[in-house]
Amino acid sequence: MSHHFDTAVAREDPRLNILDFYLFRGQPGTTVMAMTVNPNAGTKAPDTFHEEGLHAFRFDVNDDAHEEVTFKIRFGEAGHAEGEGPEGRDVQTLQVRRATGRDAADGTGGEVIASGTTGRIVAGDAGVRIFAGLAPDLFAANLTGNVAFRAALAAGKFAPDSFRGGANYFQNRNVTAIVMEVPTQSIGDPAATVRAWATVSLCGHAPEVQVSRWGLPLITHIFITDPAAKDDYNRSLPSADVPRFSQIVADALARVTQVAGSTDDPAAYAQRVVERLFPTTLPYVLDSAASFSFAGFNGRAMTDNVENVMLSLQTNTPIDQGATVARTNILDQFPYFGAPHADPIVD
Repeated sequence: MSHHFDTAVAREDPRLNILDFYLFRGQPGTTVMAMTVNPNAGTKAPDTFHEEGLHAFRFDVNDDAHEEVTFKIRFGEAGHAEGEGPEGRDVQTLQVRRATGRDAADGTGGEVIASGTTGRIVAGDAGVRIFAGLAPDLFAANLTGNVAFRAALAAGKFAPDSFRGGANYFQNRNVTAIVMEVPTQSIGDPAATVRAWATVSLCGHAPEVQVSRWGLPLITHIFITDPAAKDDYNRSLPSADVPRFSQIVADALARVTQVAGSTDDPAAYAQRVVERLFPTTLPYVLDSAASFSFAGFNGRAMTDNVENVMLSLQTNTPIDQGATVARTNILDQFPYFGAPHADPIVD
C-alpha cells in the first residue's frame, strides 16, 4: 500500500484509493499492468469496486507527459453470486475499453476489448486478459521503523538504525486488484520506452473527476507530505508536475540529505533526484525485464522492494528497512497475484 489513505476521498471511501501500480513483461508478446486499491479489502472495507469509479492505466508513448493510450475499466453494481468460497462473494460486471486520441485523456470513450465479471479470469479480444478481485497485498514496509525514522528526521537526526528488527506491516493483508495482460503492440512497439501511470476517477452522474493518481511509489508519503499538496497531486496531471511540485520535493530532499550528511551539496543532489522523479510517471522499455531500483526505474516487478529504493533516494544512503515482499503470494502466470489471505490481519 505505497499510497494508502493519502487524500480525504480515500479516507472516506478506500475503494477510490490507489495503493500500488505494477508494470512488467508477461507471456511472450504481452505486457502486464496491475493496480491495487482498497486497503483492508474484505475486512474493514468492502471487497468490491466502486460502481461509479473509472480505473485507468495511462501510457505516454511520445514523452510529452500526456497519455496517448489508455485502458479504462468500469464496474457494475455488486450482486451476490451463488455457491461457496470465492464464487459466493459479491460479484460485479466489468468492462474494459482501450482509448486513443482525444478519448485517451478523459471520459468513458474507447473501444470495448473485454467484458465479464469480477473474481475470475476474463478473456477479451486478441489475447487480452483481465482479472479484478480480492488479492494479497504485495507491498512491504516496516511501519514501526518508518515512524521512528521520520520522527528522527523531523527532530534533525538521521537514524537508519530505526529499521532494525522490523517486520512487514502489510503481511497477510488483502486488497482488491485489477490485473491486465495485453498484447504489447496494443501499447506501442516492443523496445519502445513508454511512461505510465494509473488513476481512479469518479464518473457517474456528473463529469469525470480524478481523485487518485499513482505515478511513482511513495511520492505522497515521503516527498509530498502536506495534506493540501497531496490532494492537489492526486487531482493533477503529469504535465503539471514540474511547476506544481518539483520545488516542494527539492526542498524536502535538500533538508533530508543535509540532516543525513550524505552529500556536500544537498541542493544539487535534490535537483538531480527531482529531474528523475518528475513528471511522476513510471518509465518502461516495452518487452524488457522490469526492475525498479536505486540505479534506475524500468517498470516495476512484483518482487521489487520500492520502499528501500525510495528511502535510499530520499537520503542518498543505502537503506534497508527490513521488510521484504512475500514471494509466496506471487504466481508465475496470470493473474500473478496469489490467492487472497483466508484469515487476513485486522487492526
